[in-house]
This record gives sequence, C-alpha cells and structure tokens, in this order.
Amino acid sequence: MNRLESLFGKKQNNLLSVYFTAGYPQKEDTATIIETLQTKGIDMIEVGVPFSDPMADGVVIQQSSTVALRNGMNLHLLLDQVAEARKKANEIPLVLMGYVNPMMQFGIEKLFARCKEVGIDAILVPDLPFADYMRDFKGLCKEYDLPMIMMITPETSDERIHLIDDNCDGFIYMVSSASTTGTRESFGDEQVAYFHRINALQLKHHRLIGFGISNPATMKDACTYSSGAIIGSLFIKCLGRNGDVPSAVDDLLKTIGK
Repeated sequence: MNRLESLFGKKQNNLLSVYFTAGYPQKEDTATIIETLQTKGIDMIEVGVPFSDPMADGVVIQQSSTVALRNGMNLHLLLDQVAEARKKANEIPLVLMGYVNPMMQFGIEKLFARCKEVGIDAILVPDLPFADYMRDFKGLCKEYDLPMIMMITPETSDERIHLIDDNCDGFIYMVSSASTTGTRESFGDEQVAYFHRINALQLKHHRLIGFGISNPATMKDACTYSSGAIIGSLFIKCLGRNGDVPSAVDDLLKTIGK
C-alpha cells in the first residue's frame, strides 16, 4: 500500500493538497517546503517540475516556473531534493506534476524507477493524451505502483470519465473550469452543476477539485462536492510575499480559513 492509499484509507473528506514549483522561490527550497507542509498538517503535496511552456498553468505558476528554471532547477535535481526531503517527511503523499517533454528527455522508465526510489507516490502529466497513457504508461504504473493521476474538466464526456476511472488509480483531479490555474472568488452555477454531474456518476475513485481554490468559500465548495481541494497559485503567491516557508504556509491556511 503506497502513501496515497494509506491517506484515503484514513481520511475520506476535507483533504488539502498543495502544489508548489520546485526551485521557487529559491533553488534549495524543495525539502524545506515539503517538510513544512507535512508538519503543518497538509494531506498531500504536488511537486511541480518547472517547464518553459506550462500550458495548463496561469500567470502565477508560469512565473514561478520561469524563476525556478533561472535558478537552475531541473528534473534530476528535483528528484534528488525529494530524496533528501524524505529523510524527515516520510509520511505525506507526494505527486510529481510535470509535462511530457521533460519526462521524455529524462527517459520514461528511468523516471518511474527513480520516482519509486526517492519516494514519489503518483505522477500527474496534464498534457499526456489518454491513449498514450494506455499504450506507454499504464504498464509502468502497475509495475512500479505509481498511479497516473488524470485530469477531467467540465468538457470531459461521461464516457471518458468512466474510462479514466476504470483504468487509472490514485484519485481523479477535477479541474473546476475550462481555464488555466489561478484564483477566483467563488464558483458559479456552471461549476456547481458540473460538480453535481460528476458526483452522479458514482465513480470508484476519490476526486479532488483544483484550479481556483483561494478563499474559505471555494475551499468549502471543493470539500462539499469532492474529497477535498488542490491549491497551487495561492500558495505560490504566499511563498512570494512571505520571508520564510513556515510563514507562507500559515498565510495559506489563514487565507482559506483553516
């Protein structure tokens, strides 16, 4: 049983997953951020691989990727830093979030082996087509016990959602709206209707809602209509406006009312 399965076995609701871009604000911050998030009671972490063309990300995360790349962050160094973080933060699930290009350059099977070695619990690749996952990744996911987290949006058909539910493990990442990452004040009627539609499908896997979670209202809605929330842009902002990582995490939790 990996850490994700253990988490879902212990906690079914009100989960909070936090994303950060490795190498931001500083090149050596990765271990400190992971250790602090675990200490502060965060349930799960997405460790972002900085990329020059992060198509699913809004301005805030794009800018953090630019800074991280300028700082010299890359996938090899990121995984070395995760290995270091695991010496102290060995309980919290870690999801590696990145785009196909850097992973292909690293080598896909080599990546899976290294992720398993350093303590990554799942992988999320926003620009990975489902057909490519089925052909090239599903077998590796099973071999290395590293589930591929798939995203769905309001435009994703019920048929495709069921295919994802049947062929992927871990959890399903519900993108709140057909847009890039960012913050929003509230979810509108269209988003709520989408949340209800997904709940009615009675899927096997847990679902977490991401994109736009930035205050107590959106945090509450995410936890009402799914197992919890994924926060990225807001935490990147908190890292940028605070002088140290613990203060940034405290700022995040205060902002969302936790």
